[in-house]
Amino acid sequence: MNSDYISRARGVSVLKAHLVLTTKYRKRVLTGEMIDRLGEILKDLLLKWDSKVVDFNGESDHVHLLFQYTPQTDLPKFINNIKTVTSRYLRKEFPDRVNQFYYKDVLWNGSYFIASCGGVTVDALKKYVESIDLPK
Repeated sequence: MNSDYISRARGVSVLKAHLVLTTKYRKRVLTGEMIDRLGEILKDLLLKWDSKVVDFNGESDHVHLLFQYTPQTDLPKFINNIKTVTSRYLRKEFPDRVNQFYYKDVLWNGSYFIASCGGVTVDALKKYVESIDLPK
């Protein structure tokens, strides 16, 4: 069986989605170092949700996350948790950078974009995410 399939007691699934998060007011806050750290945080966080990062990349004002999840995942709660946890870590670890742009405890825009990967291959999405140039 394909290694991407997740087998549980009553079913087998292969669900993948593309999530885009933007910084509050699309401020160019994120540096290459911050994006690298964000990738590490996401790998650990998604494991707790029984999910995994397929690919991750970003620019100074937004990030792209391609991830695999289970049918039991409550996506709105999952995304809210991603935004809360990553914001908390980045504001704690890079306070000088974040405080240049925000005086309140914010990082992410309140909205997000998510799309299932049913209409495009994962390889095509990975190529797109990998093609994004990181800020220096």
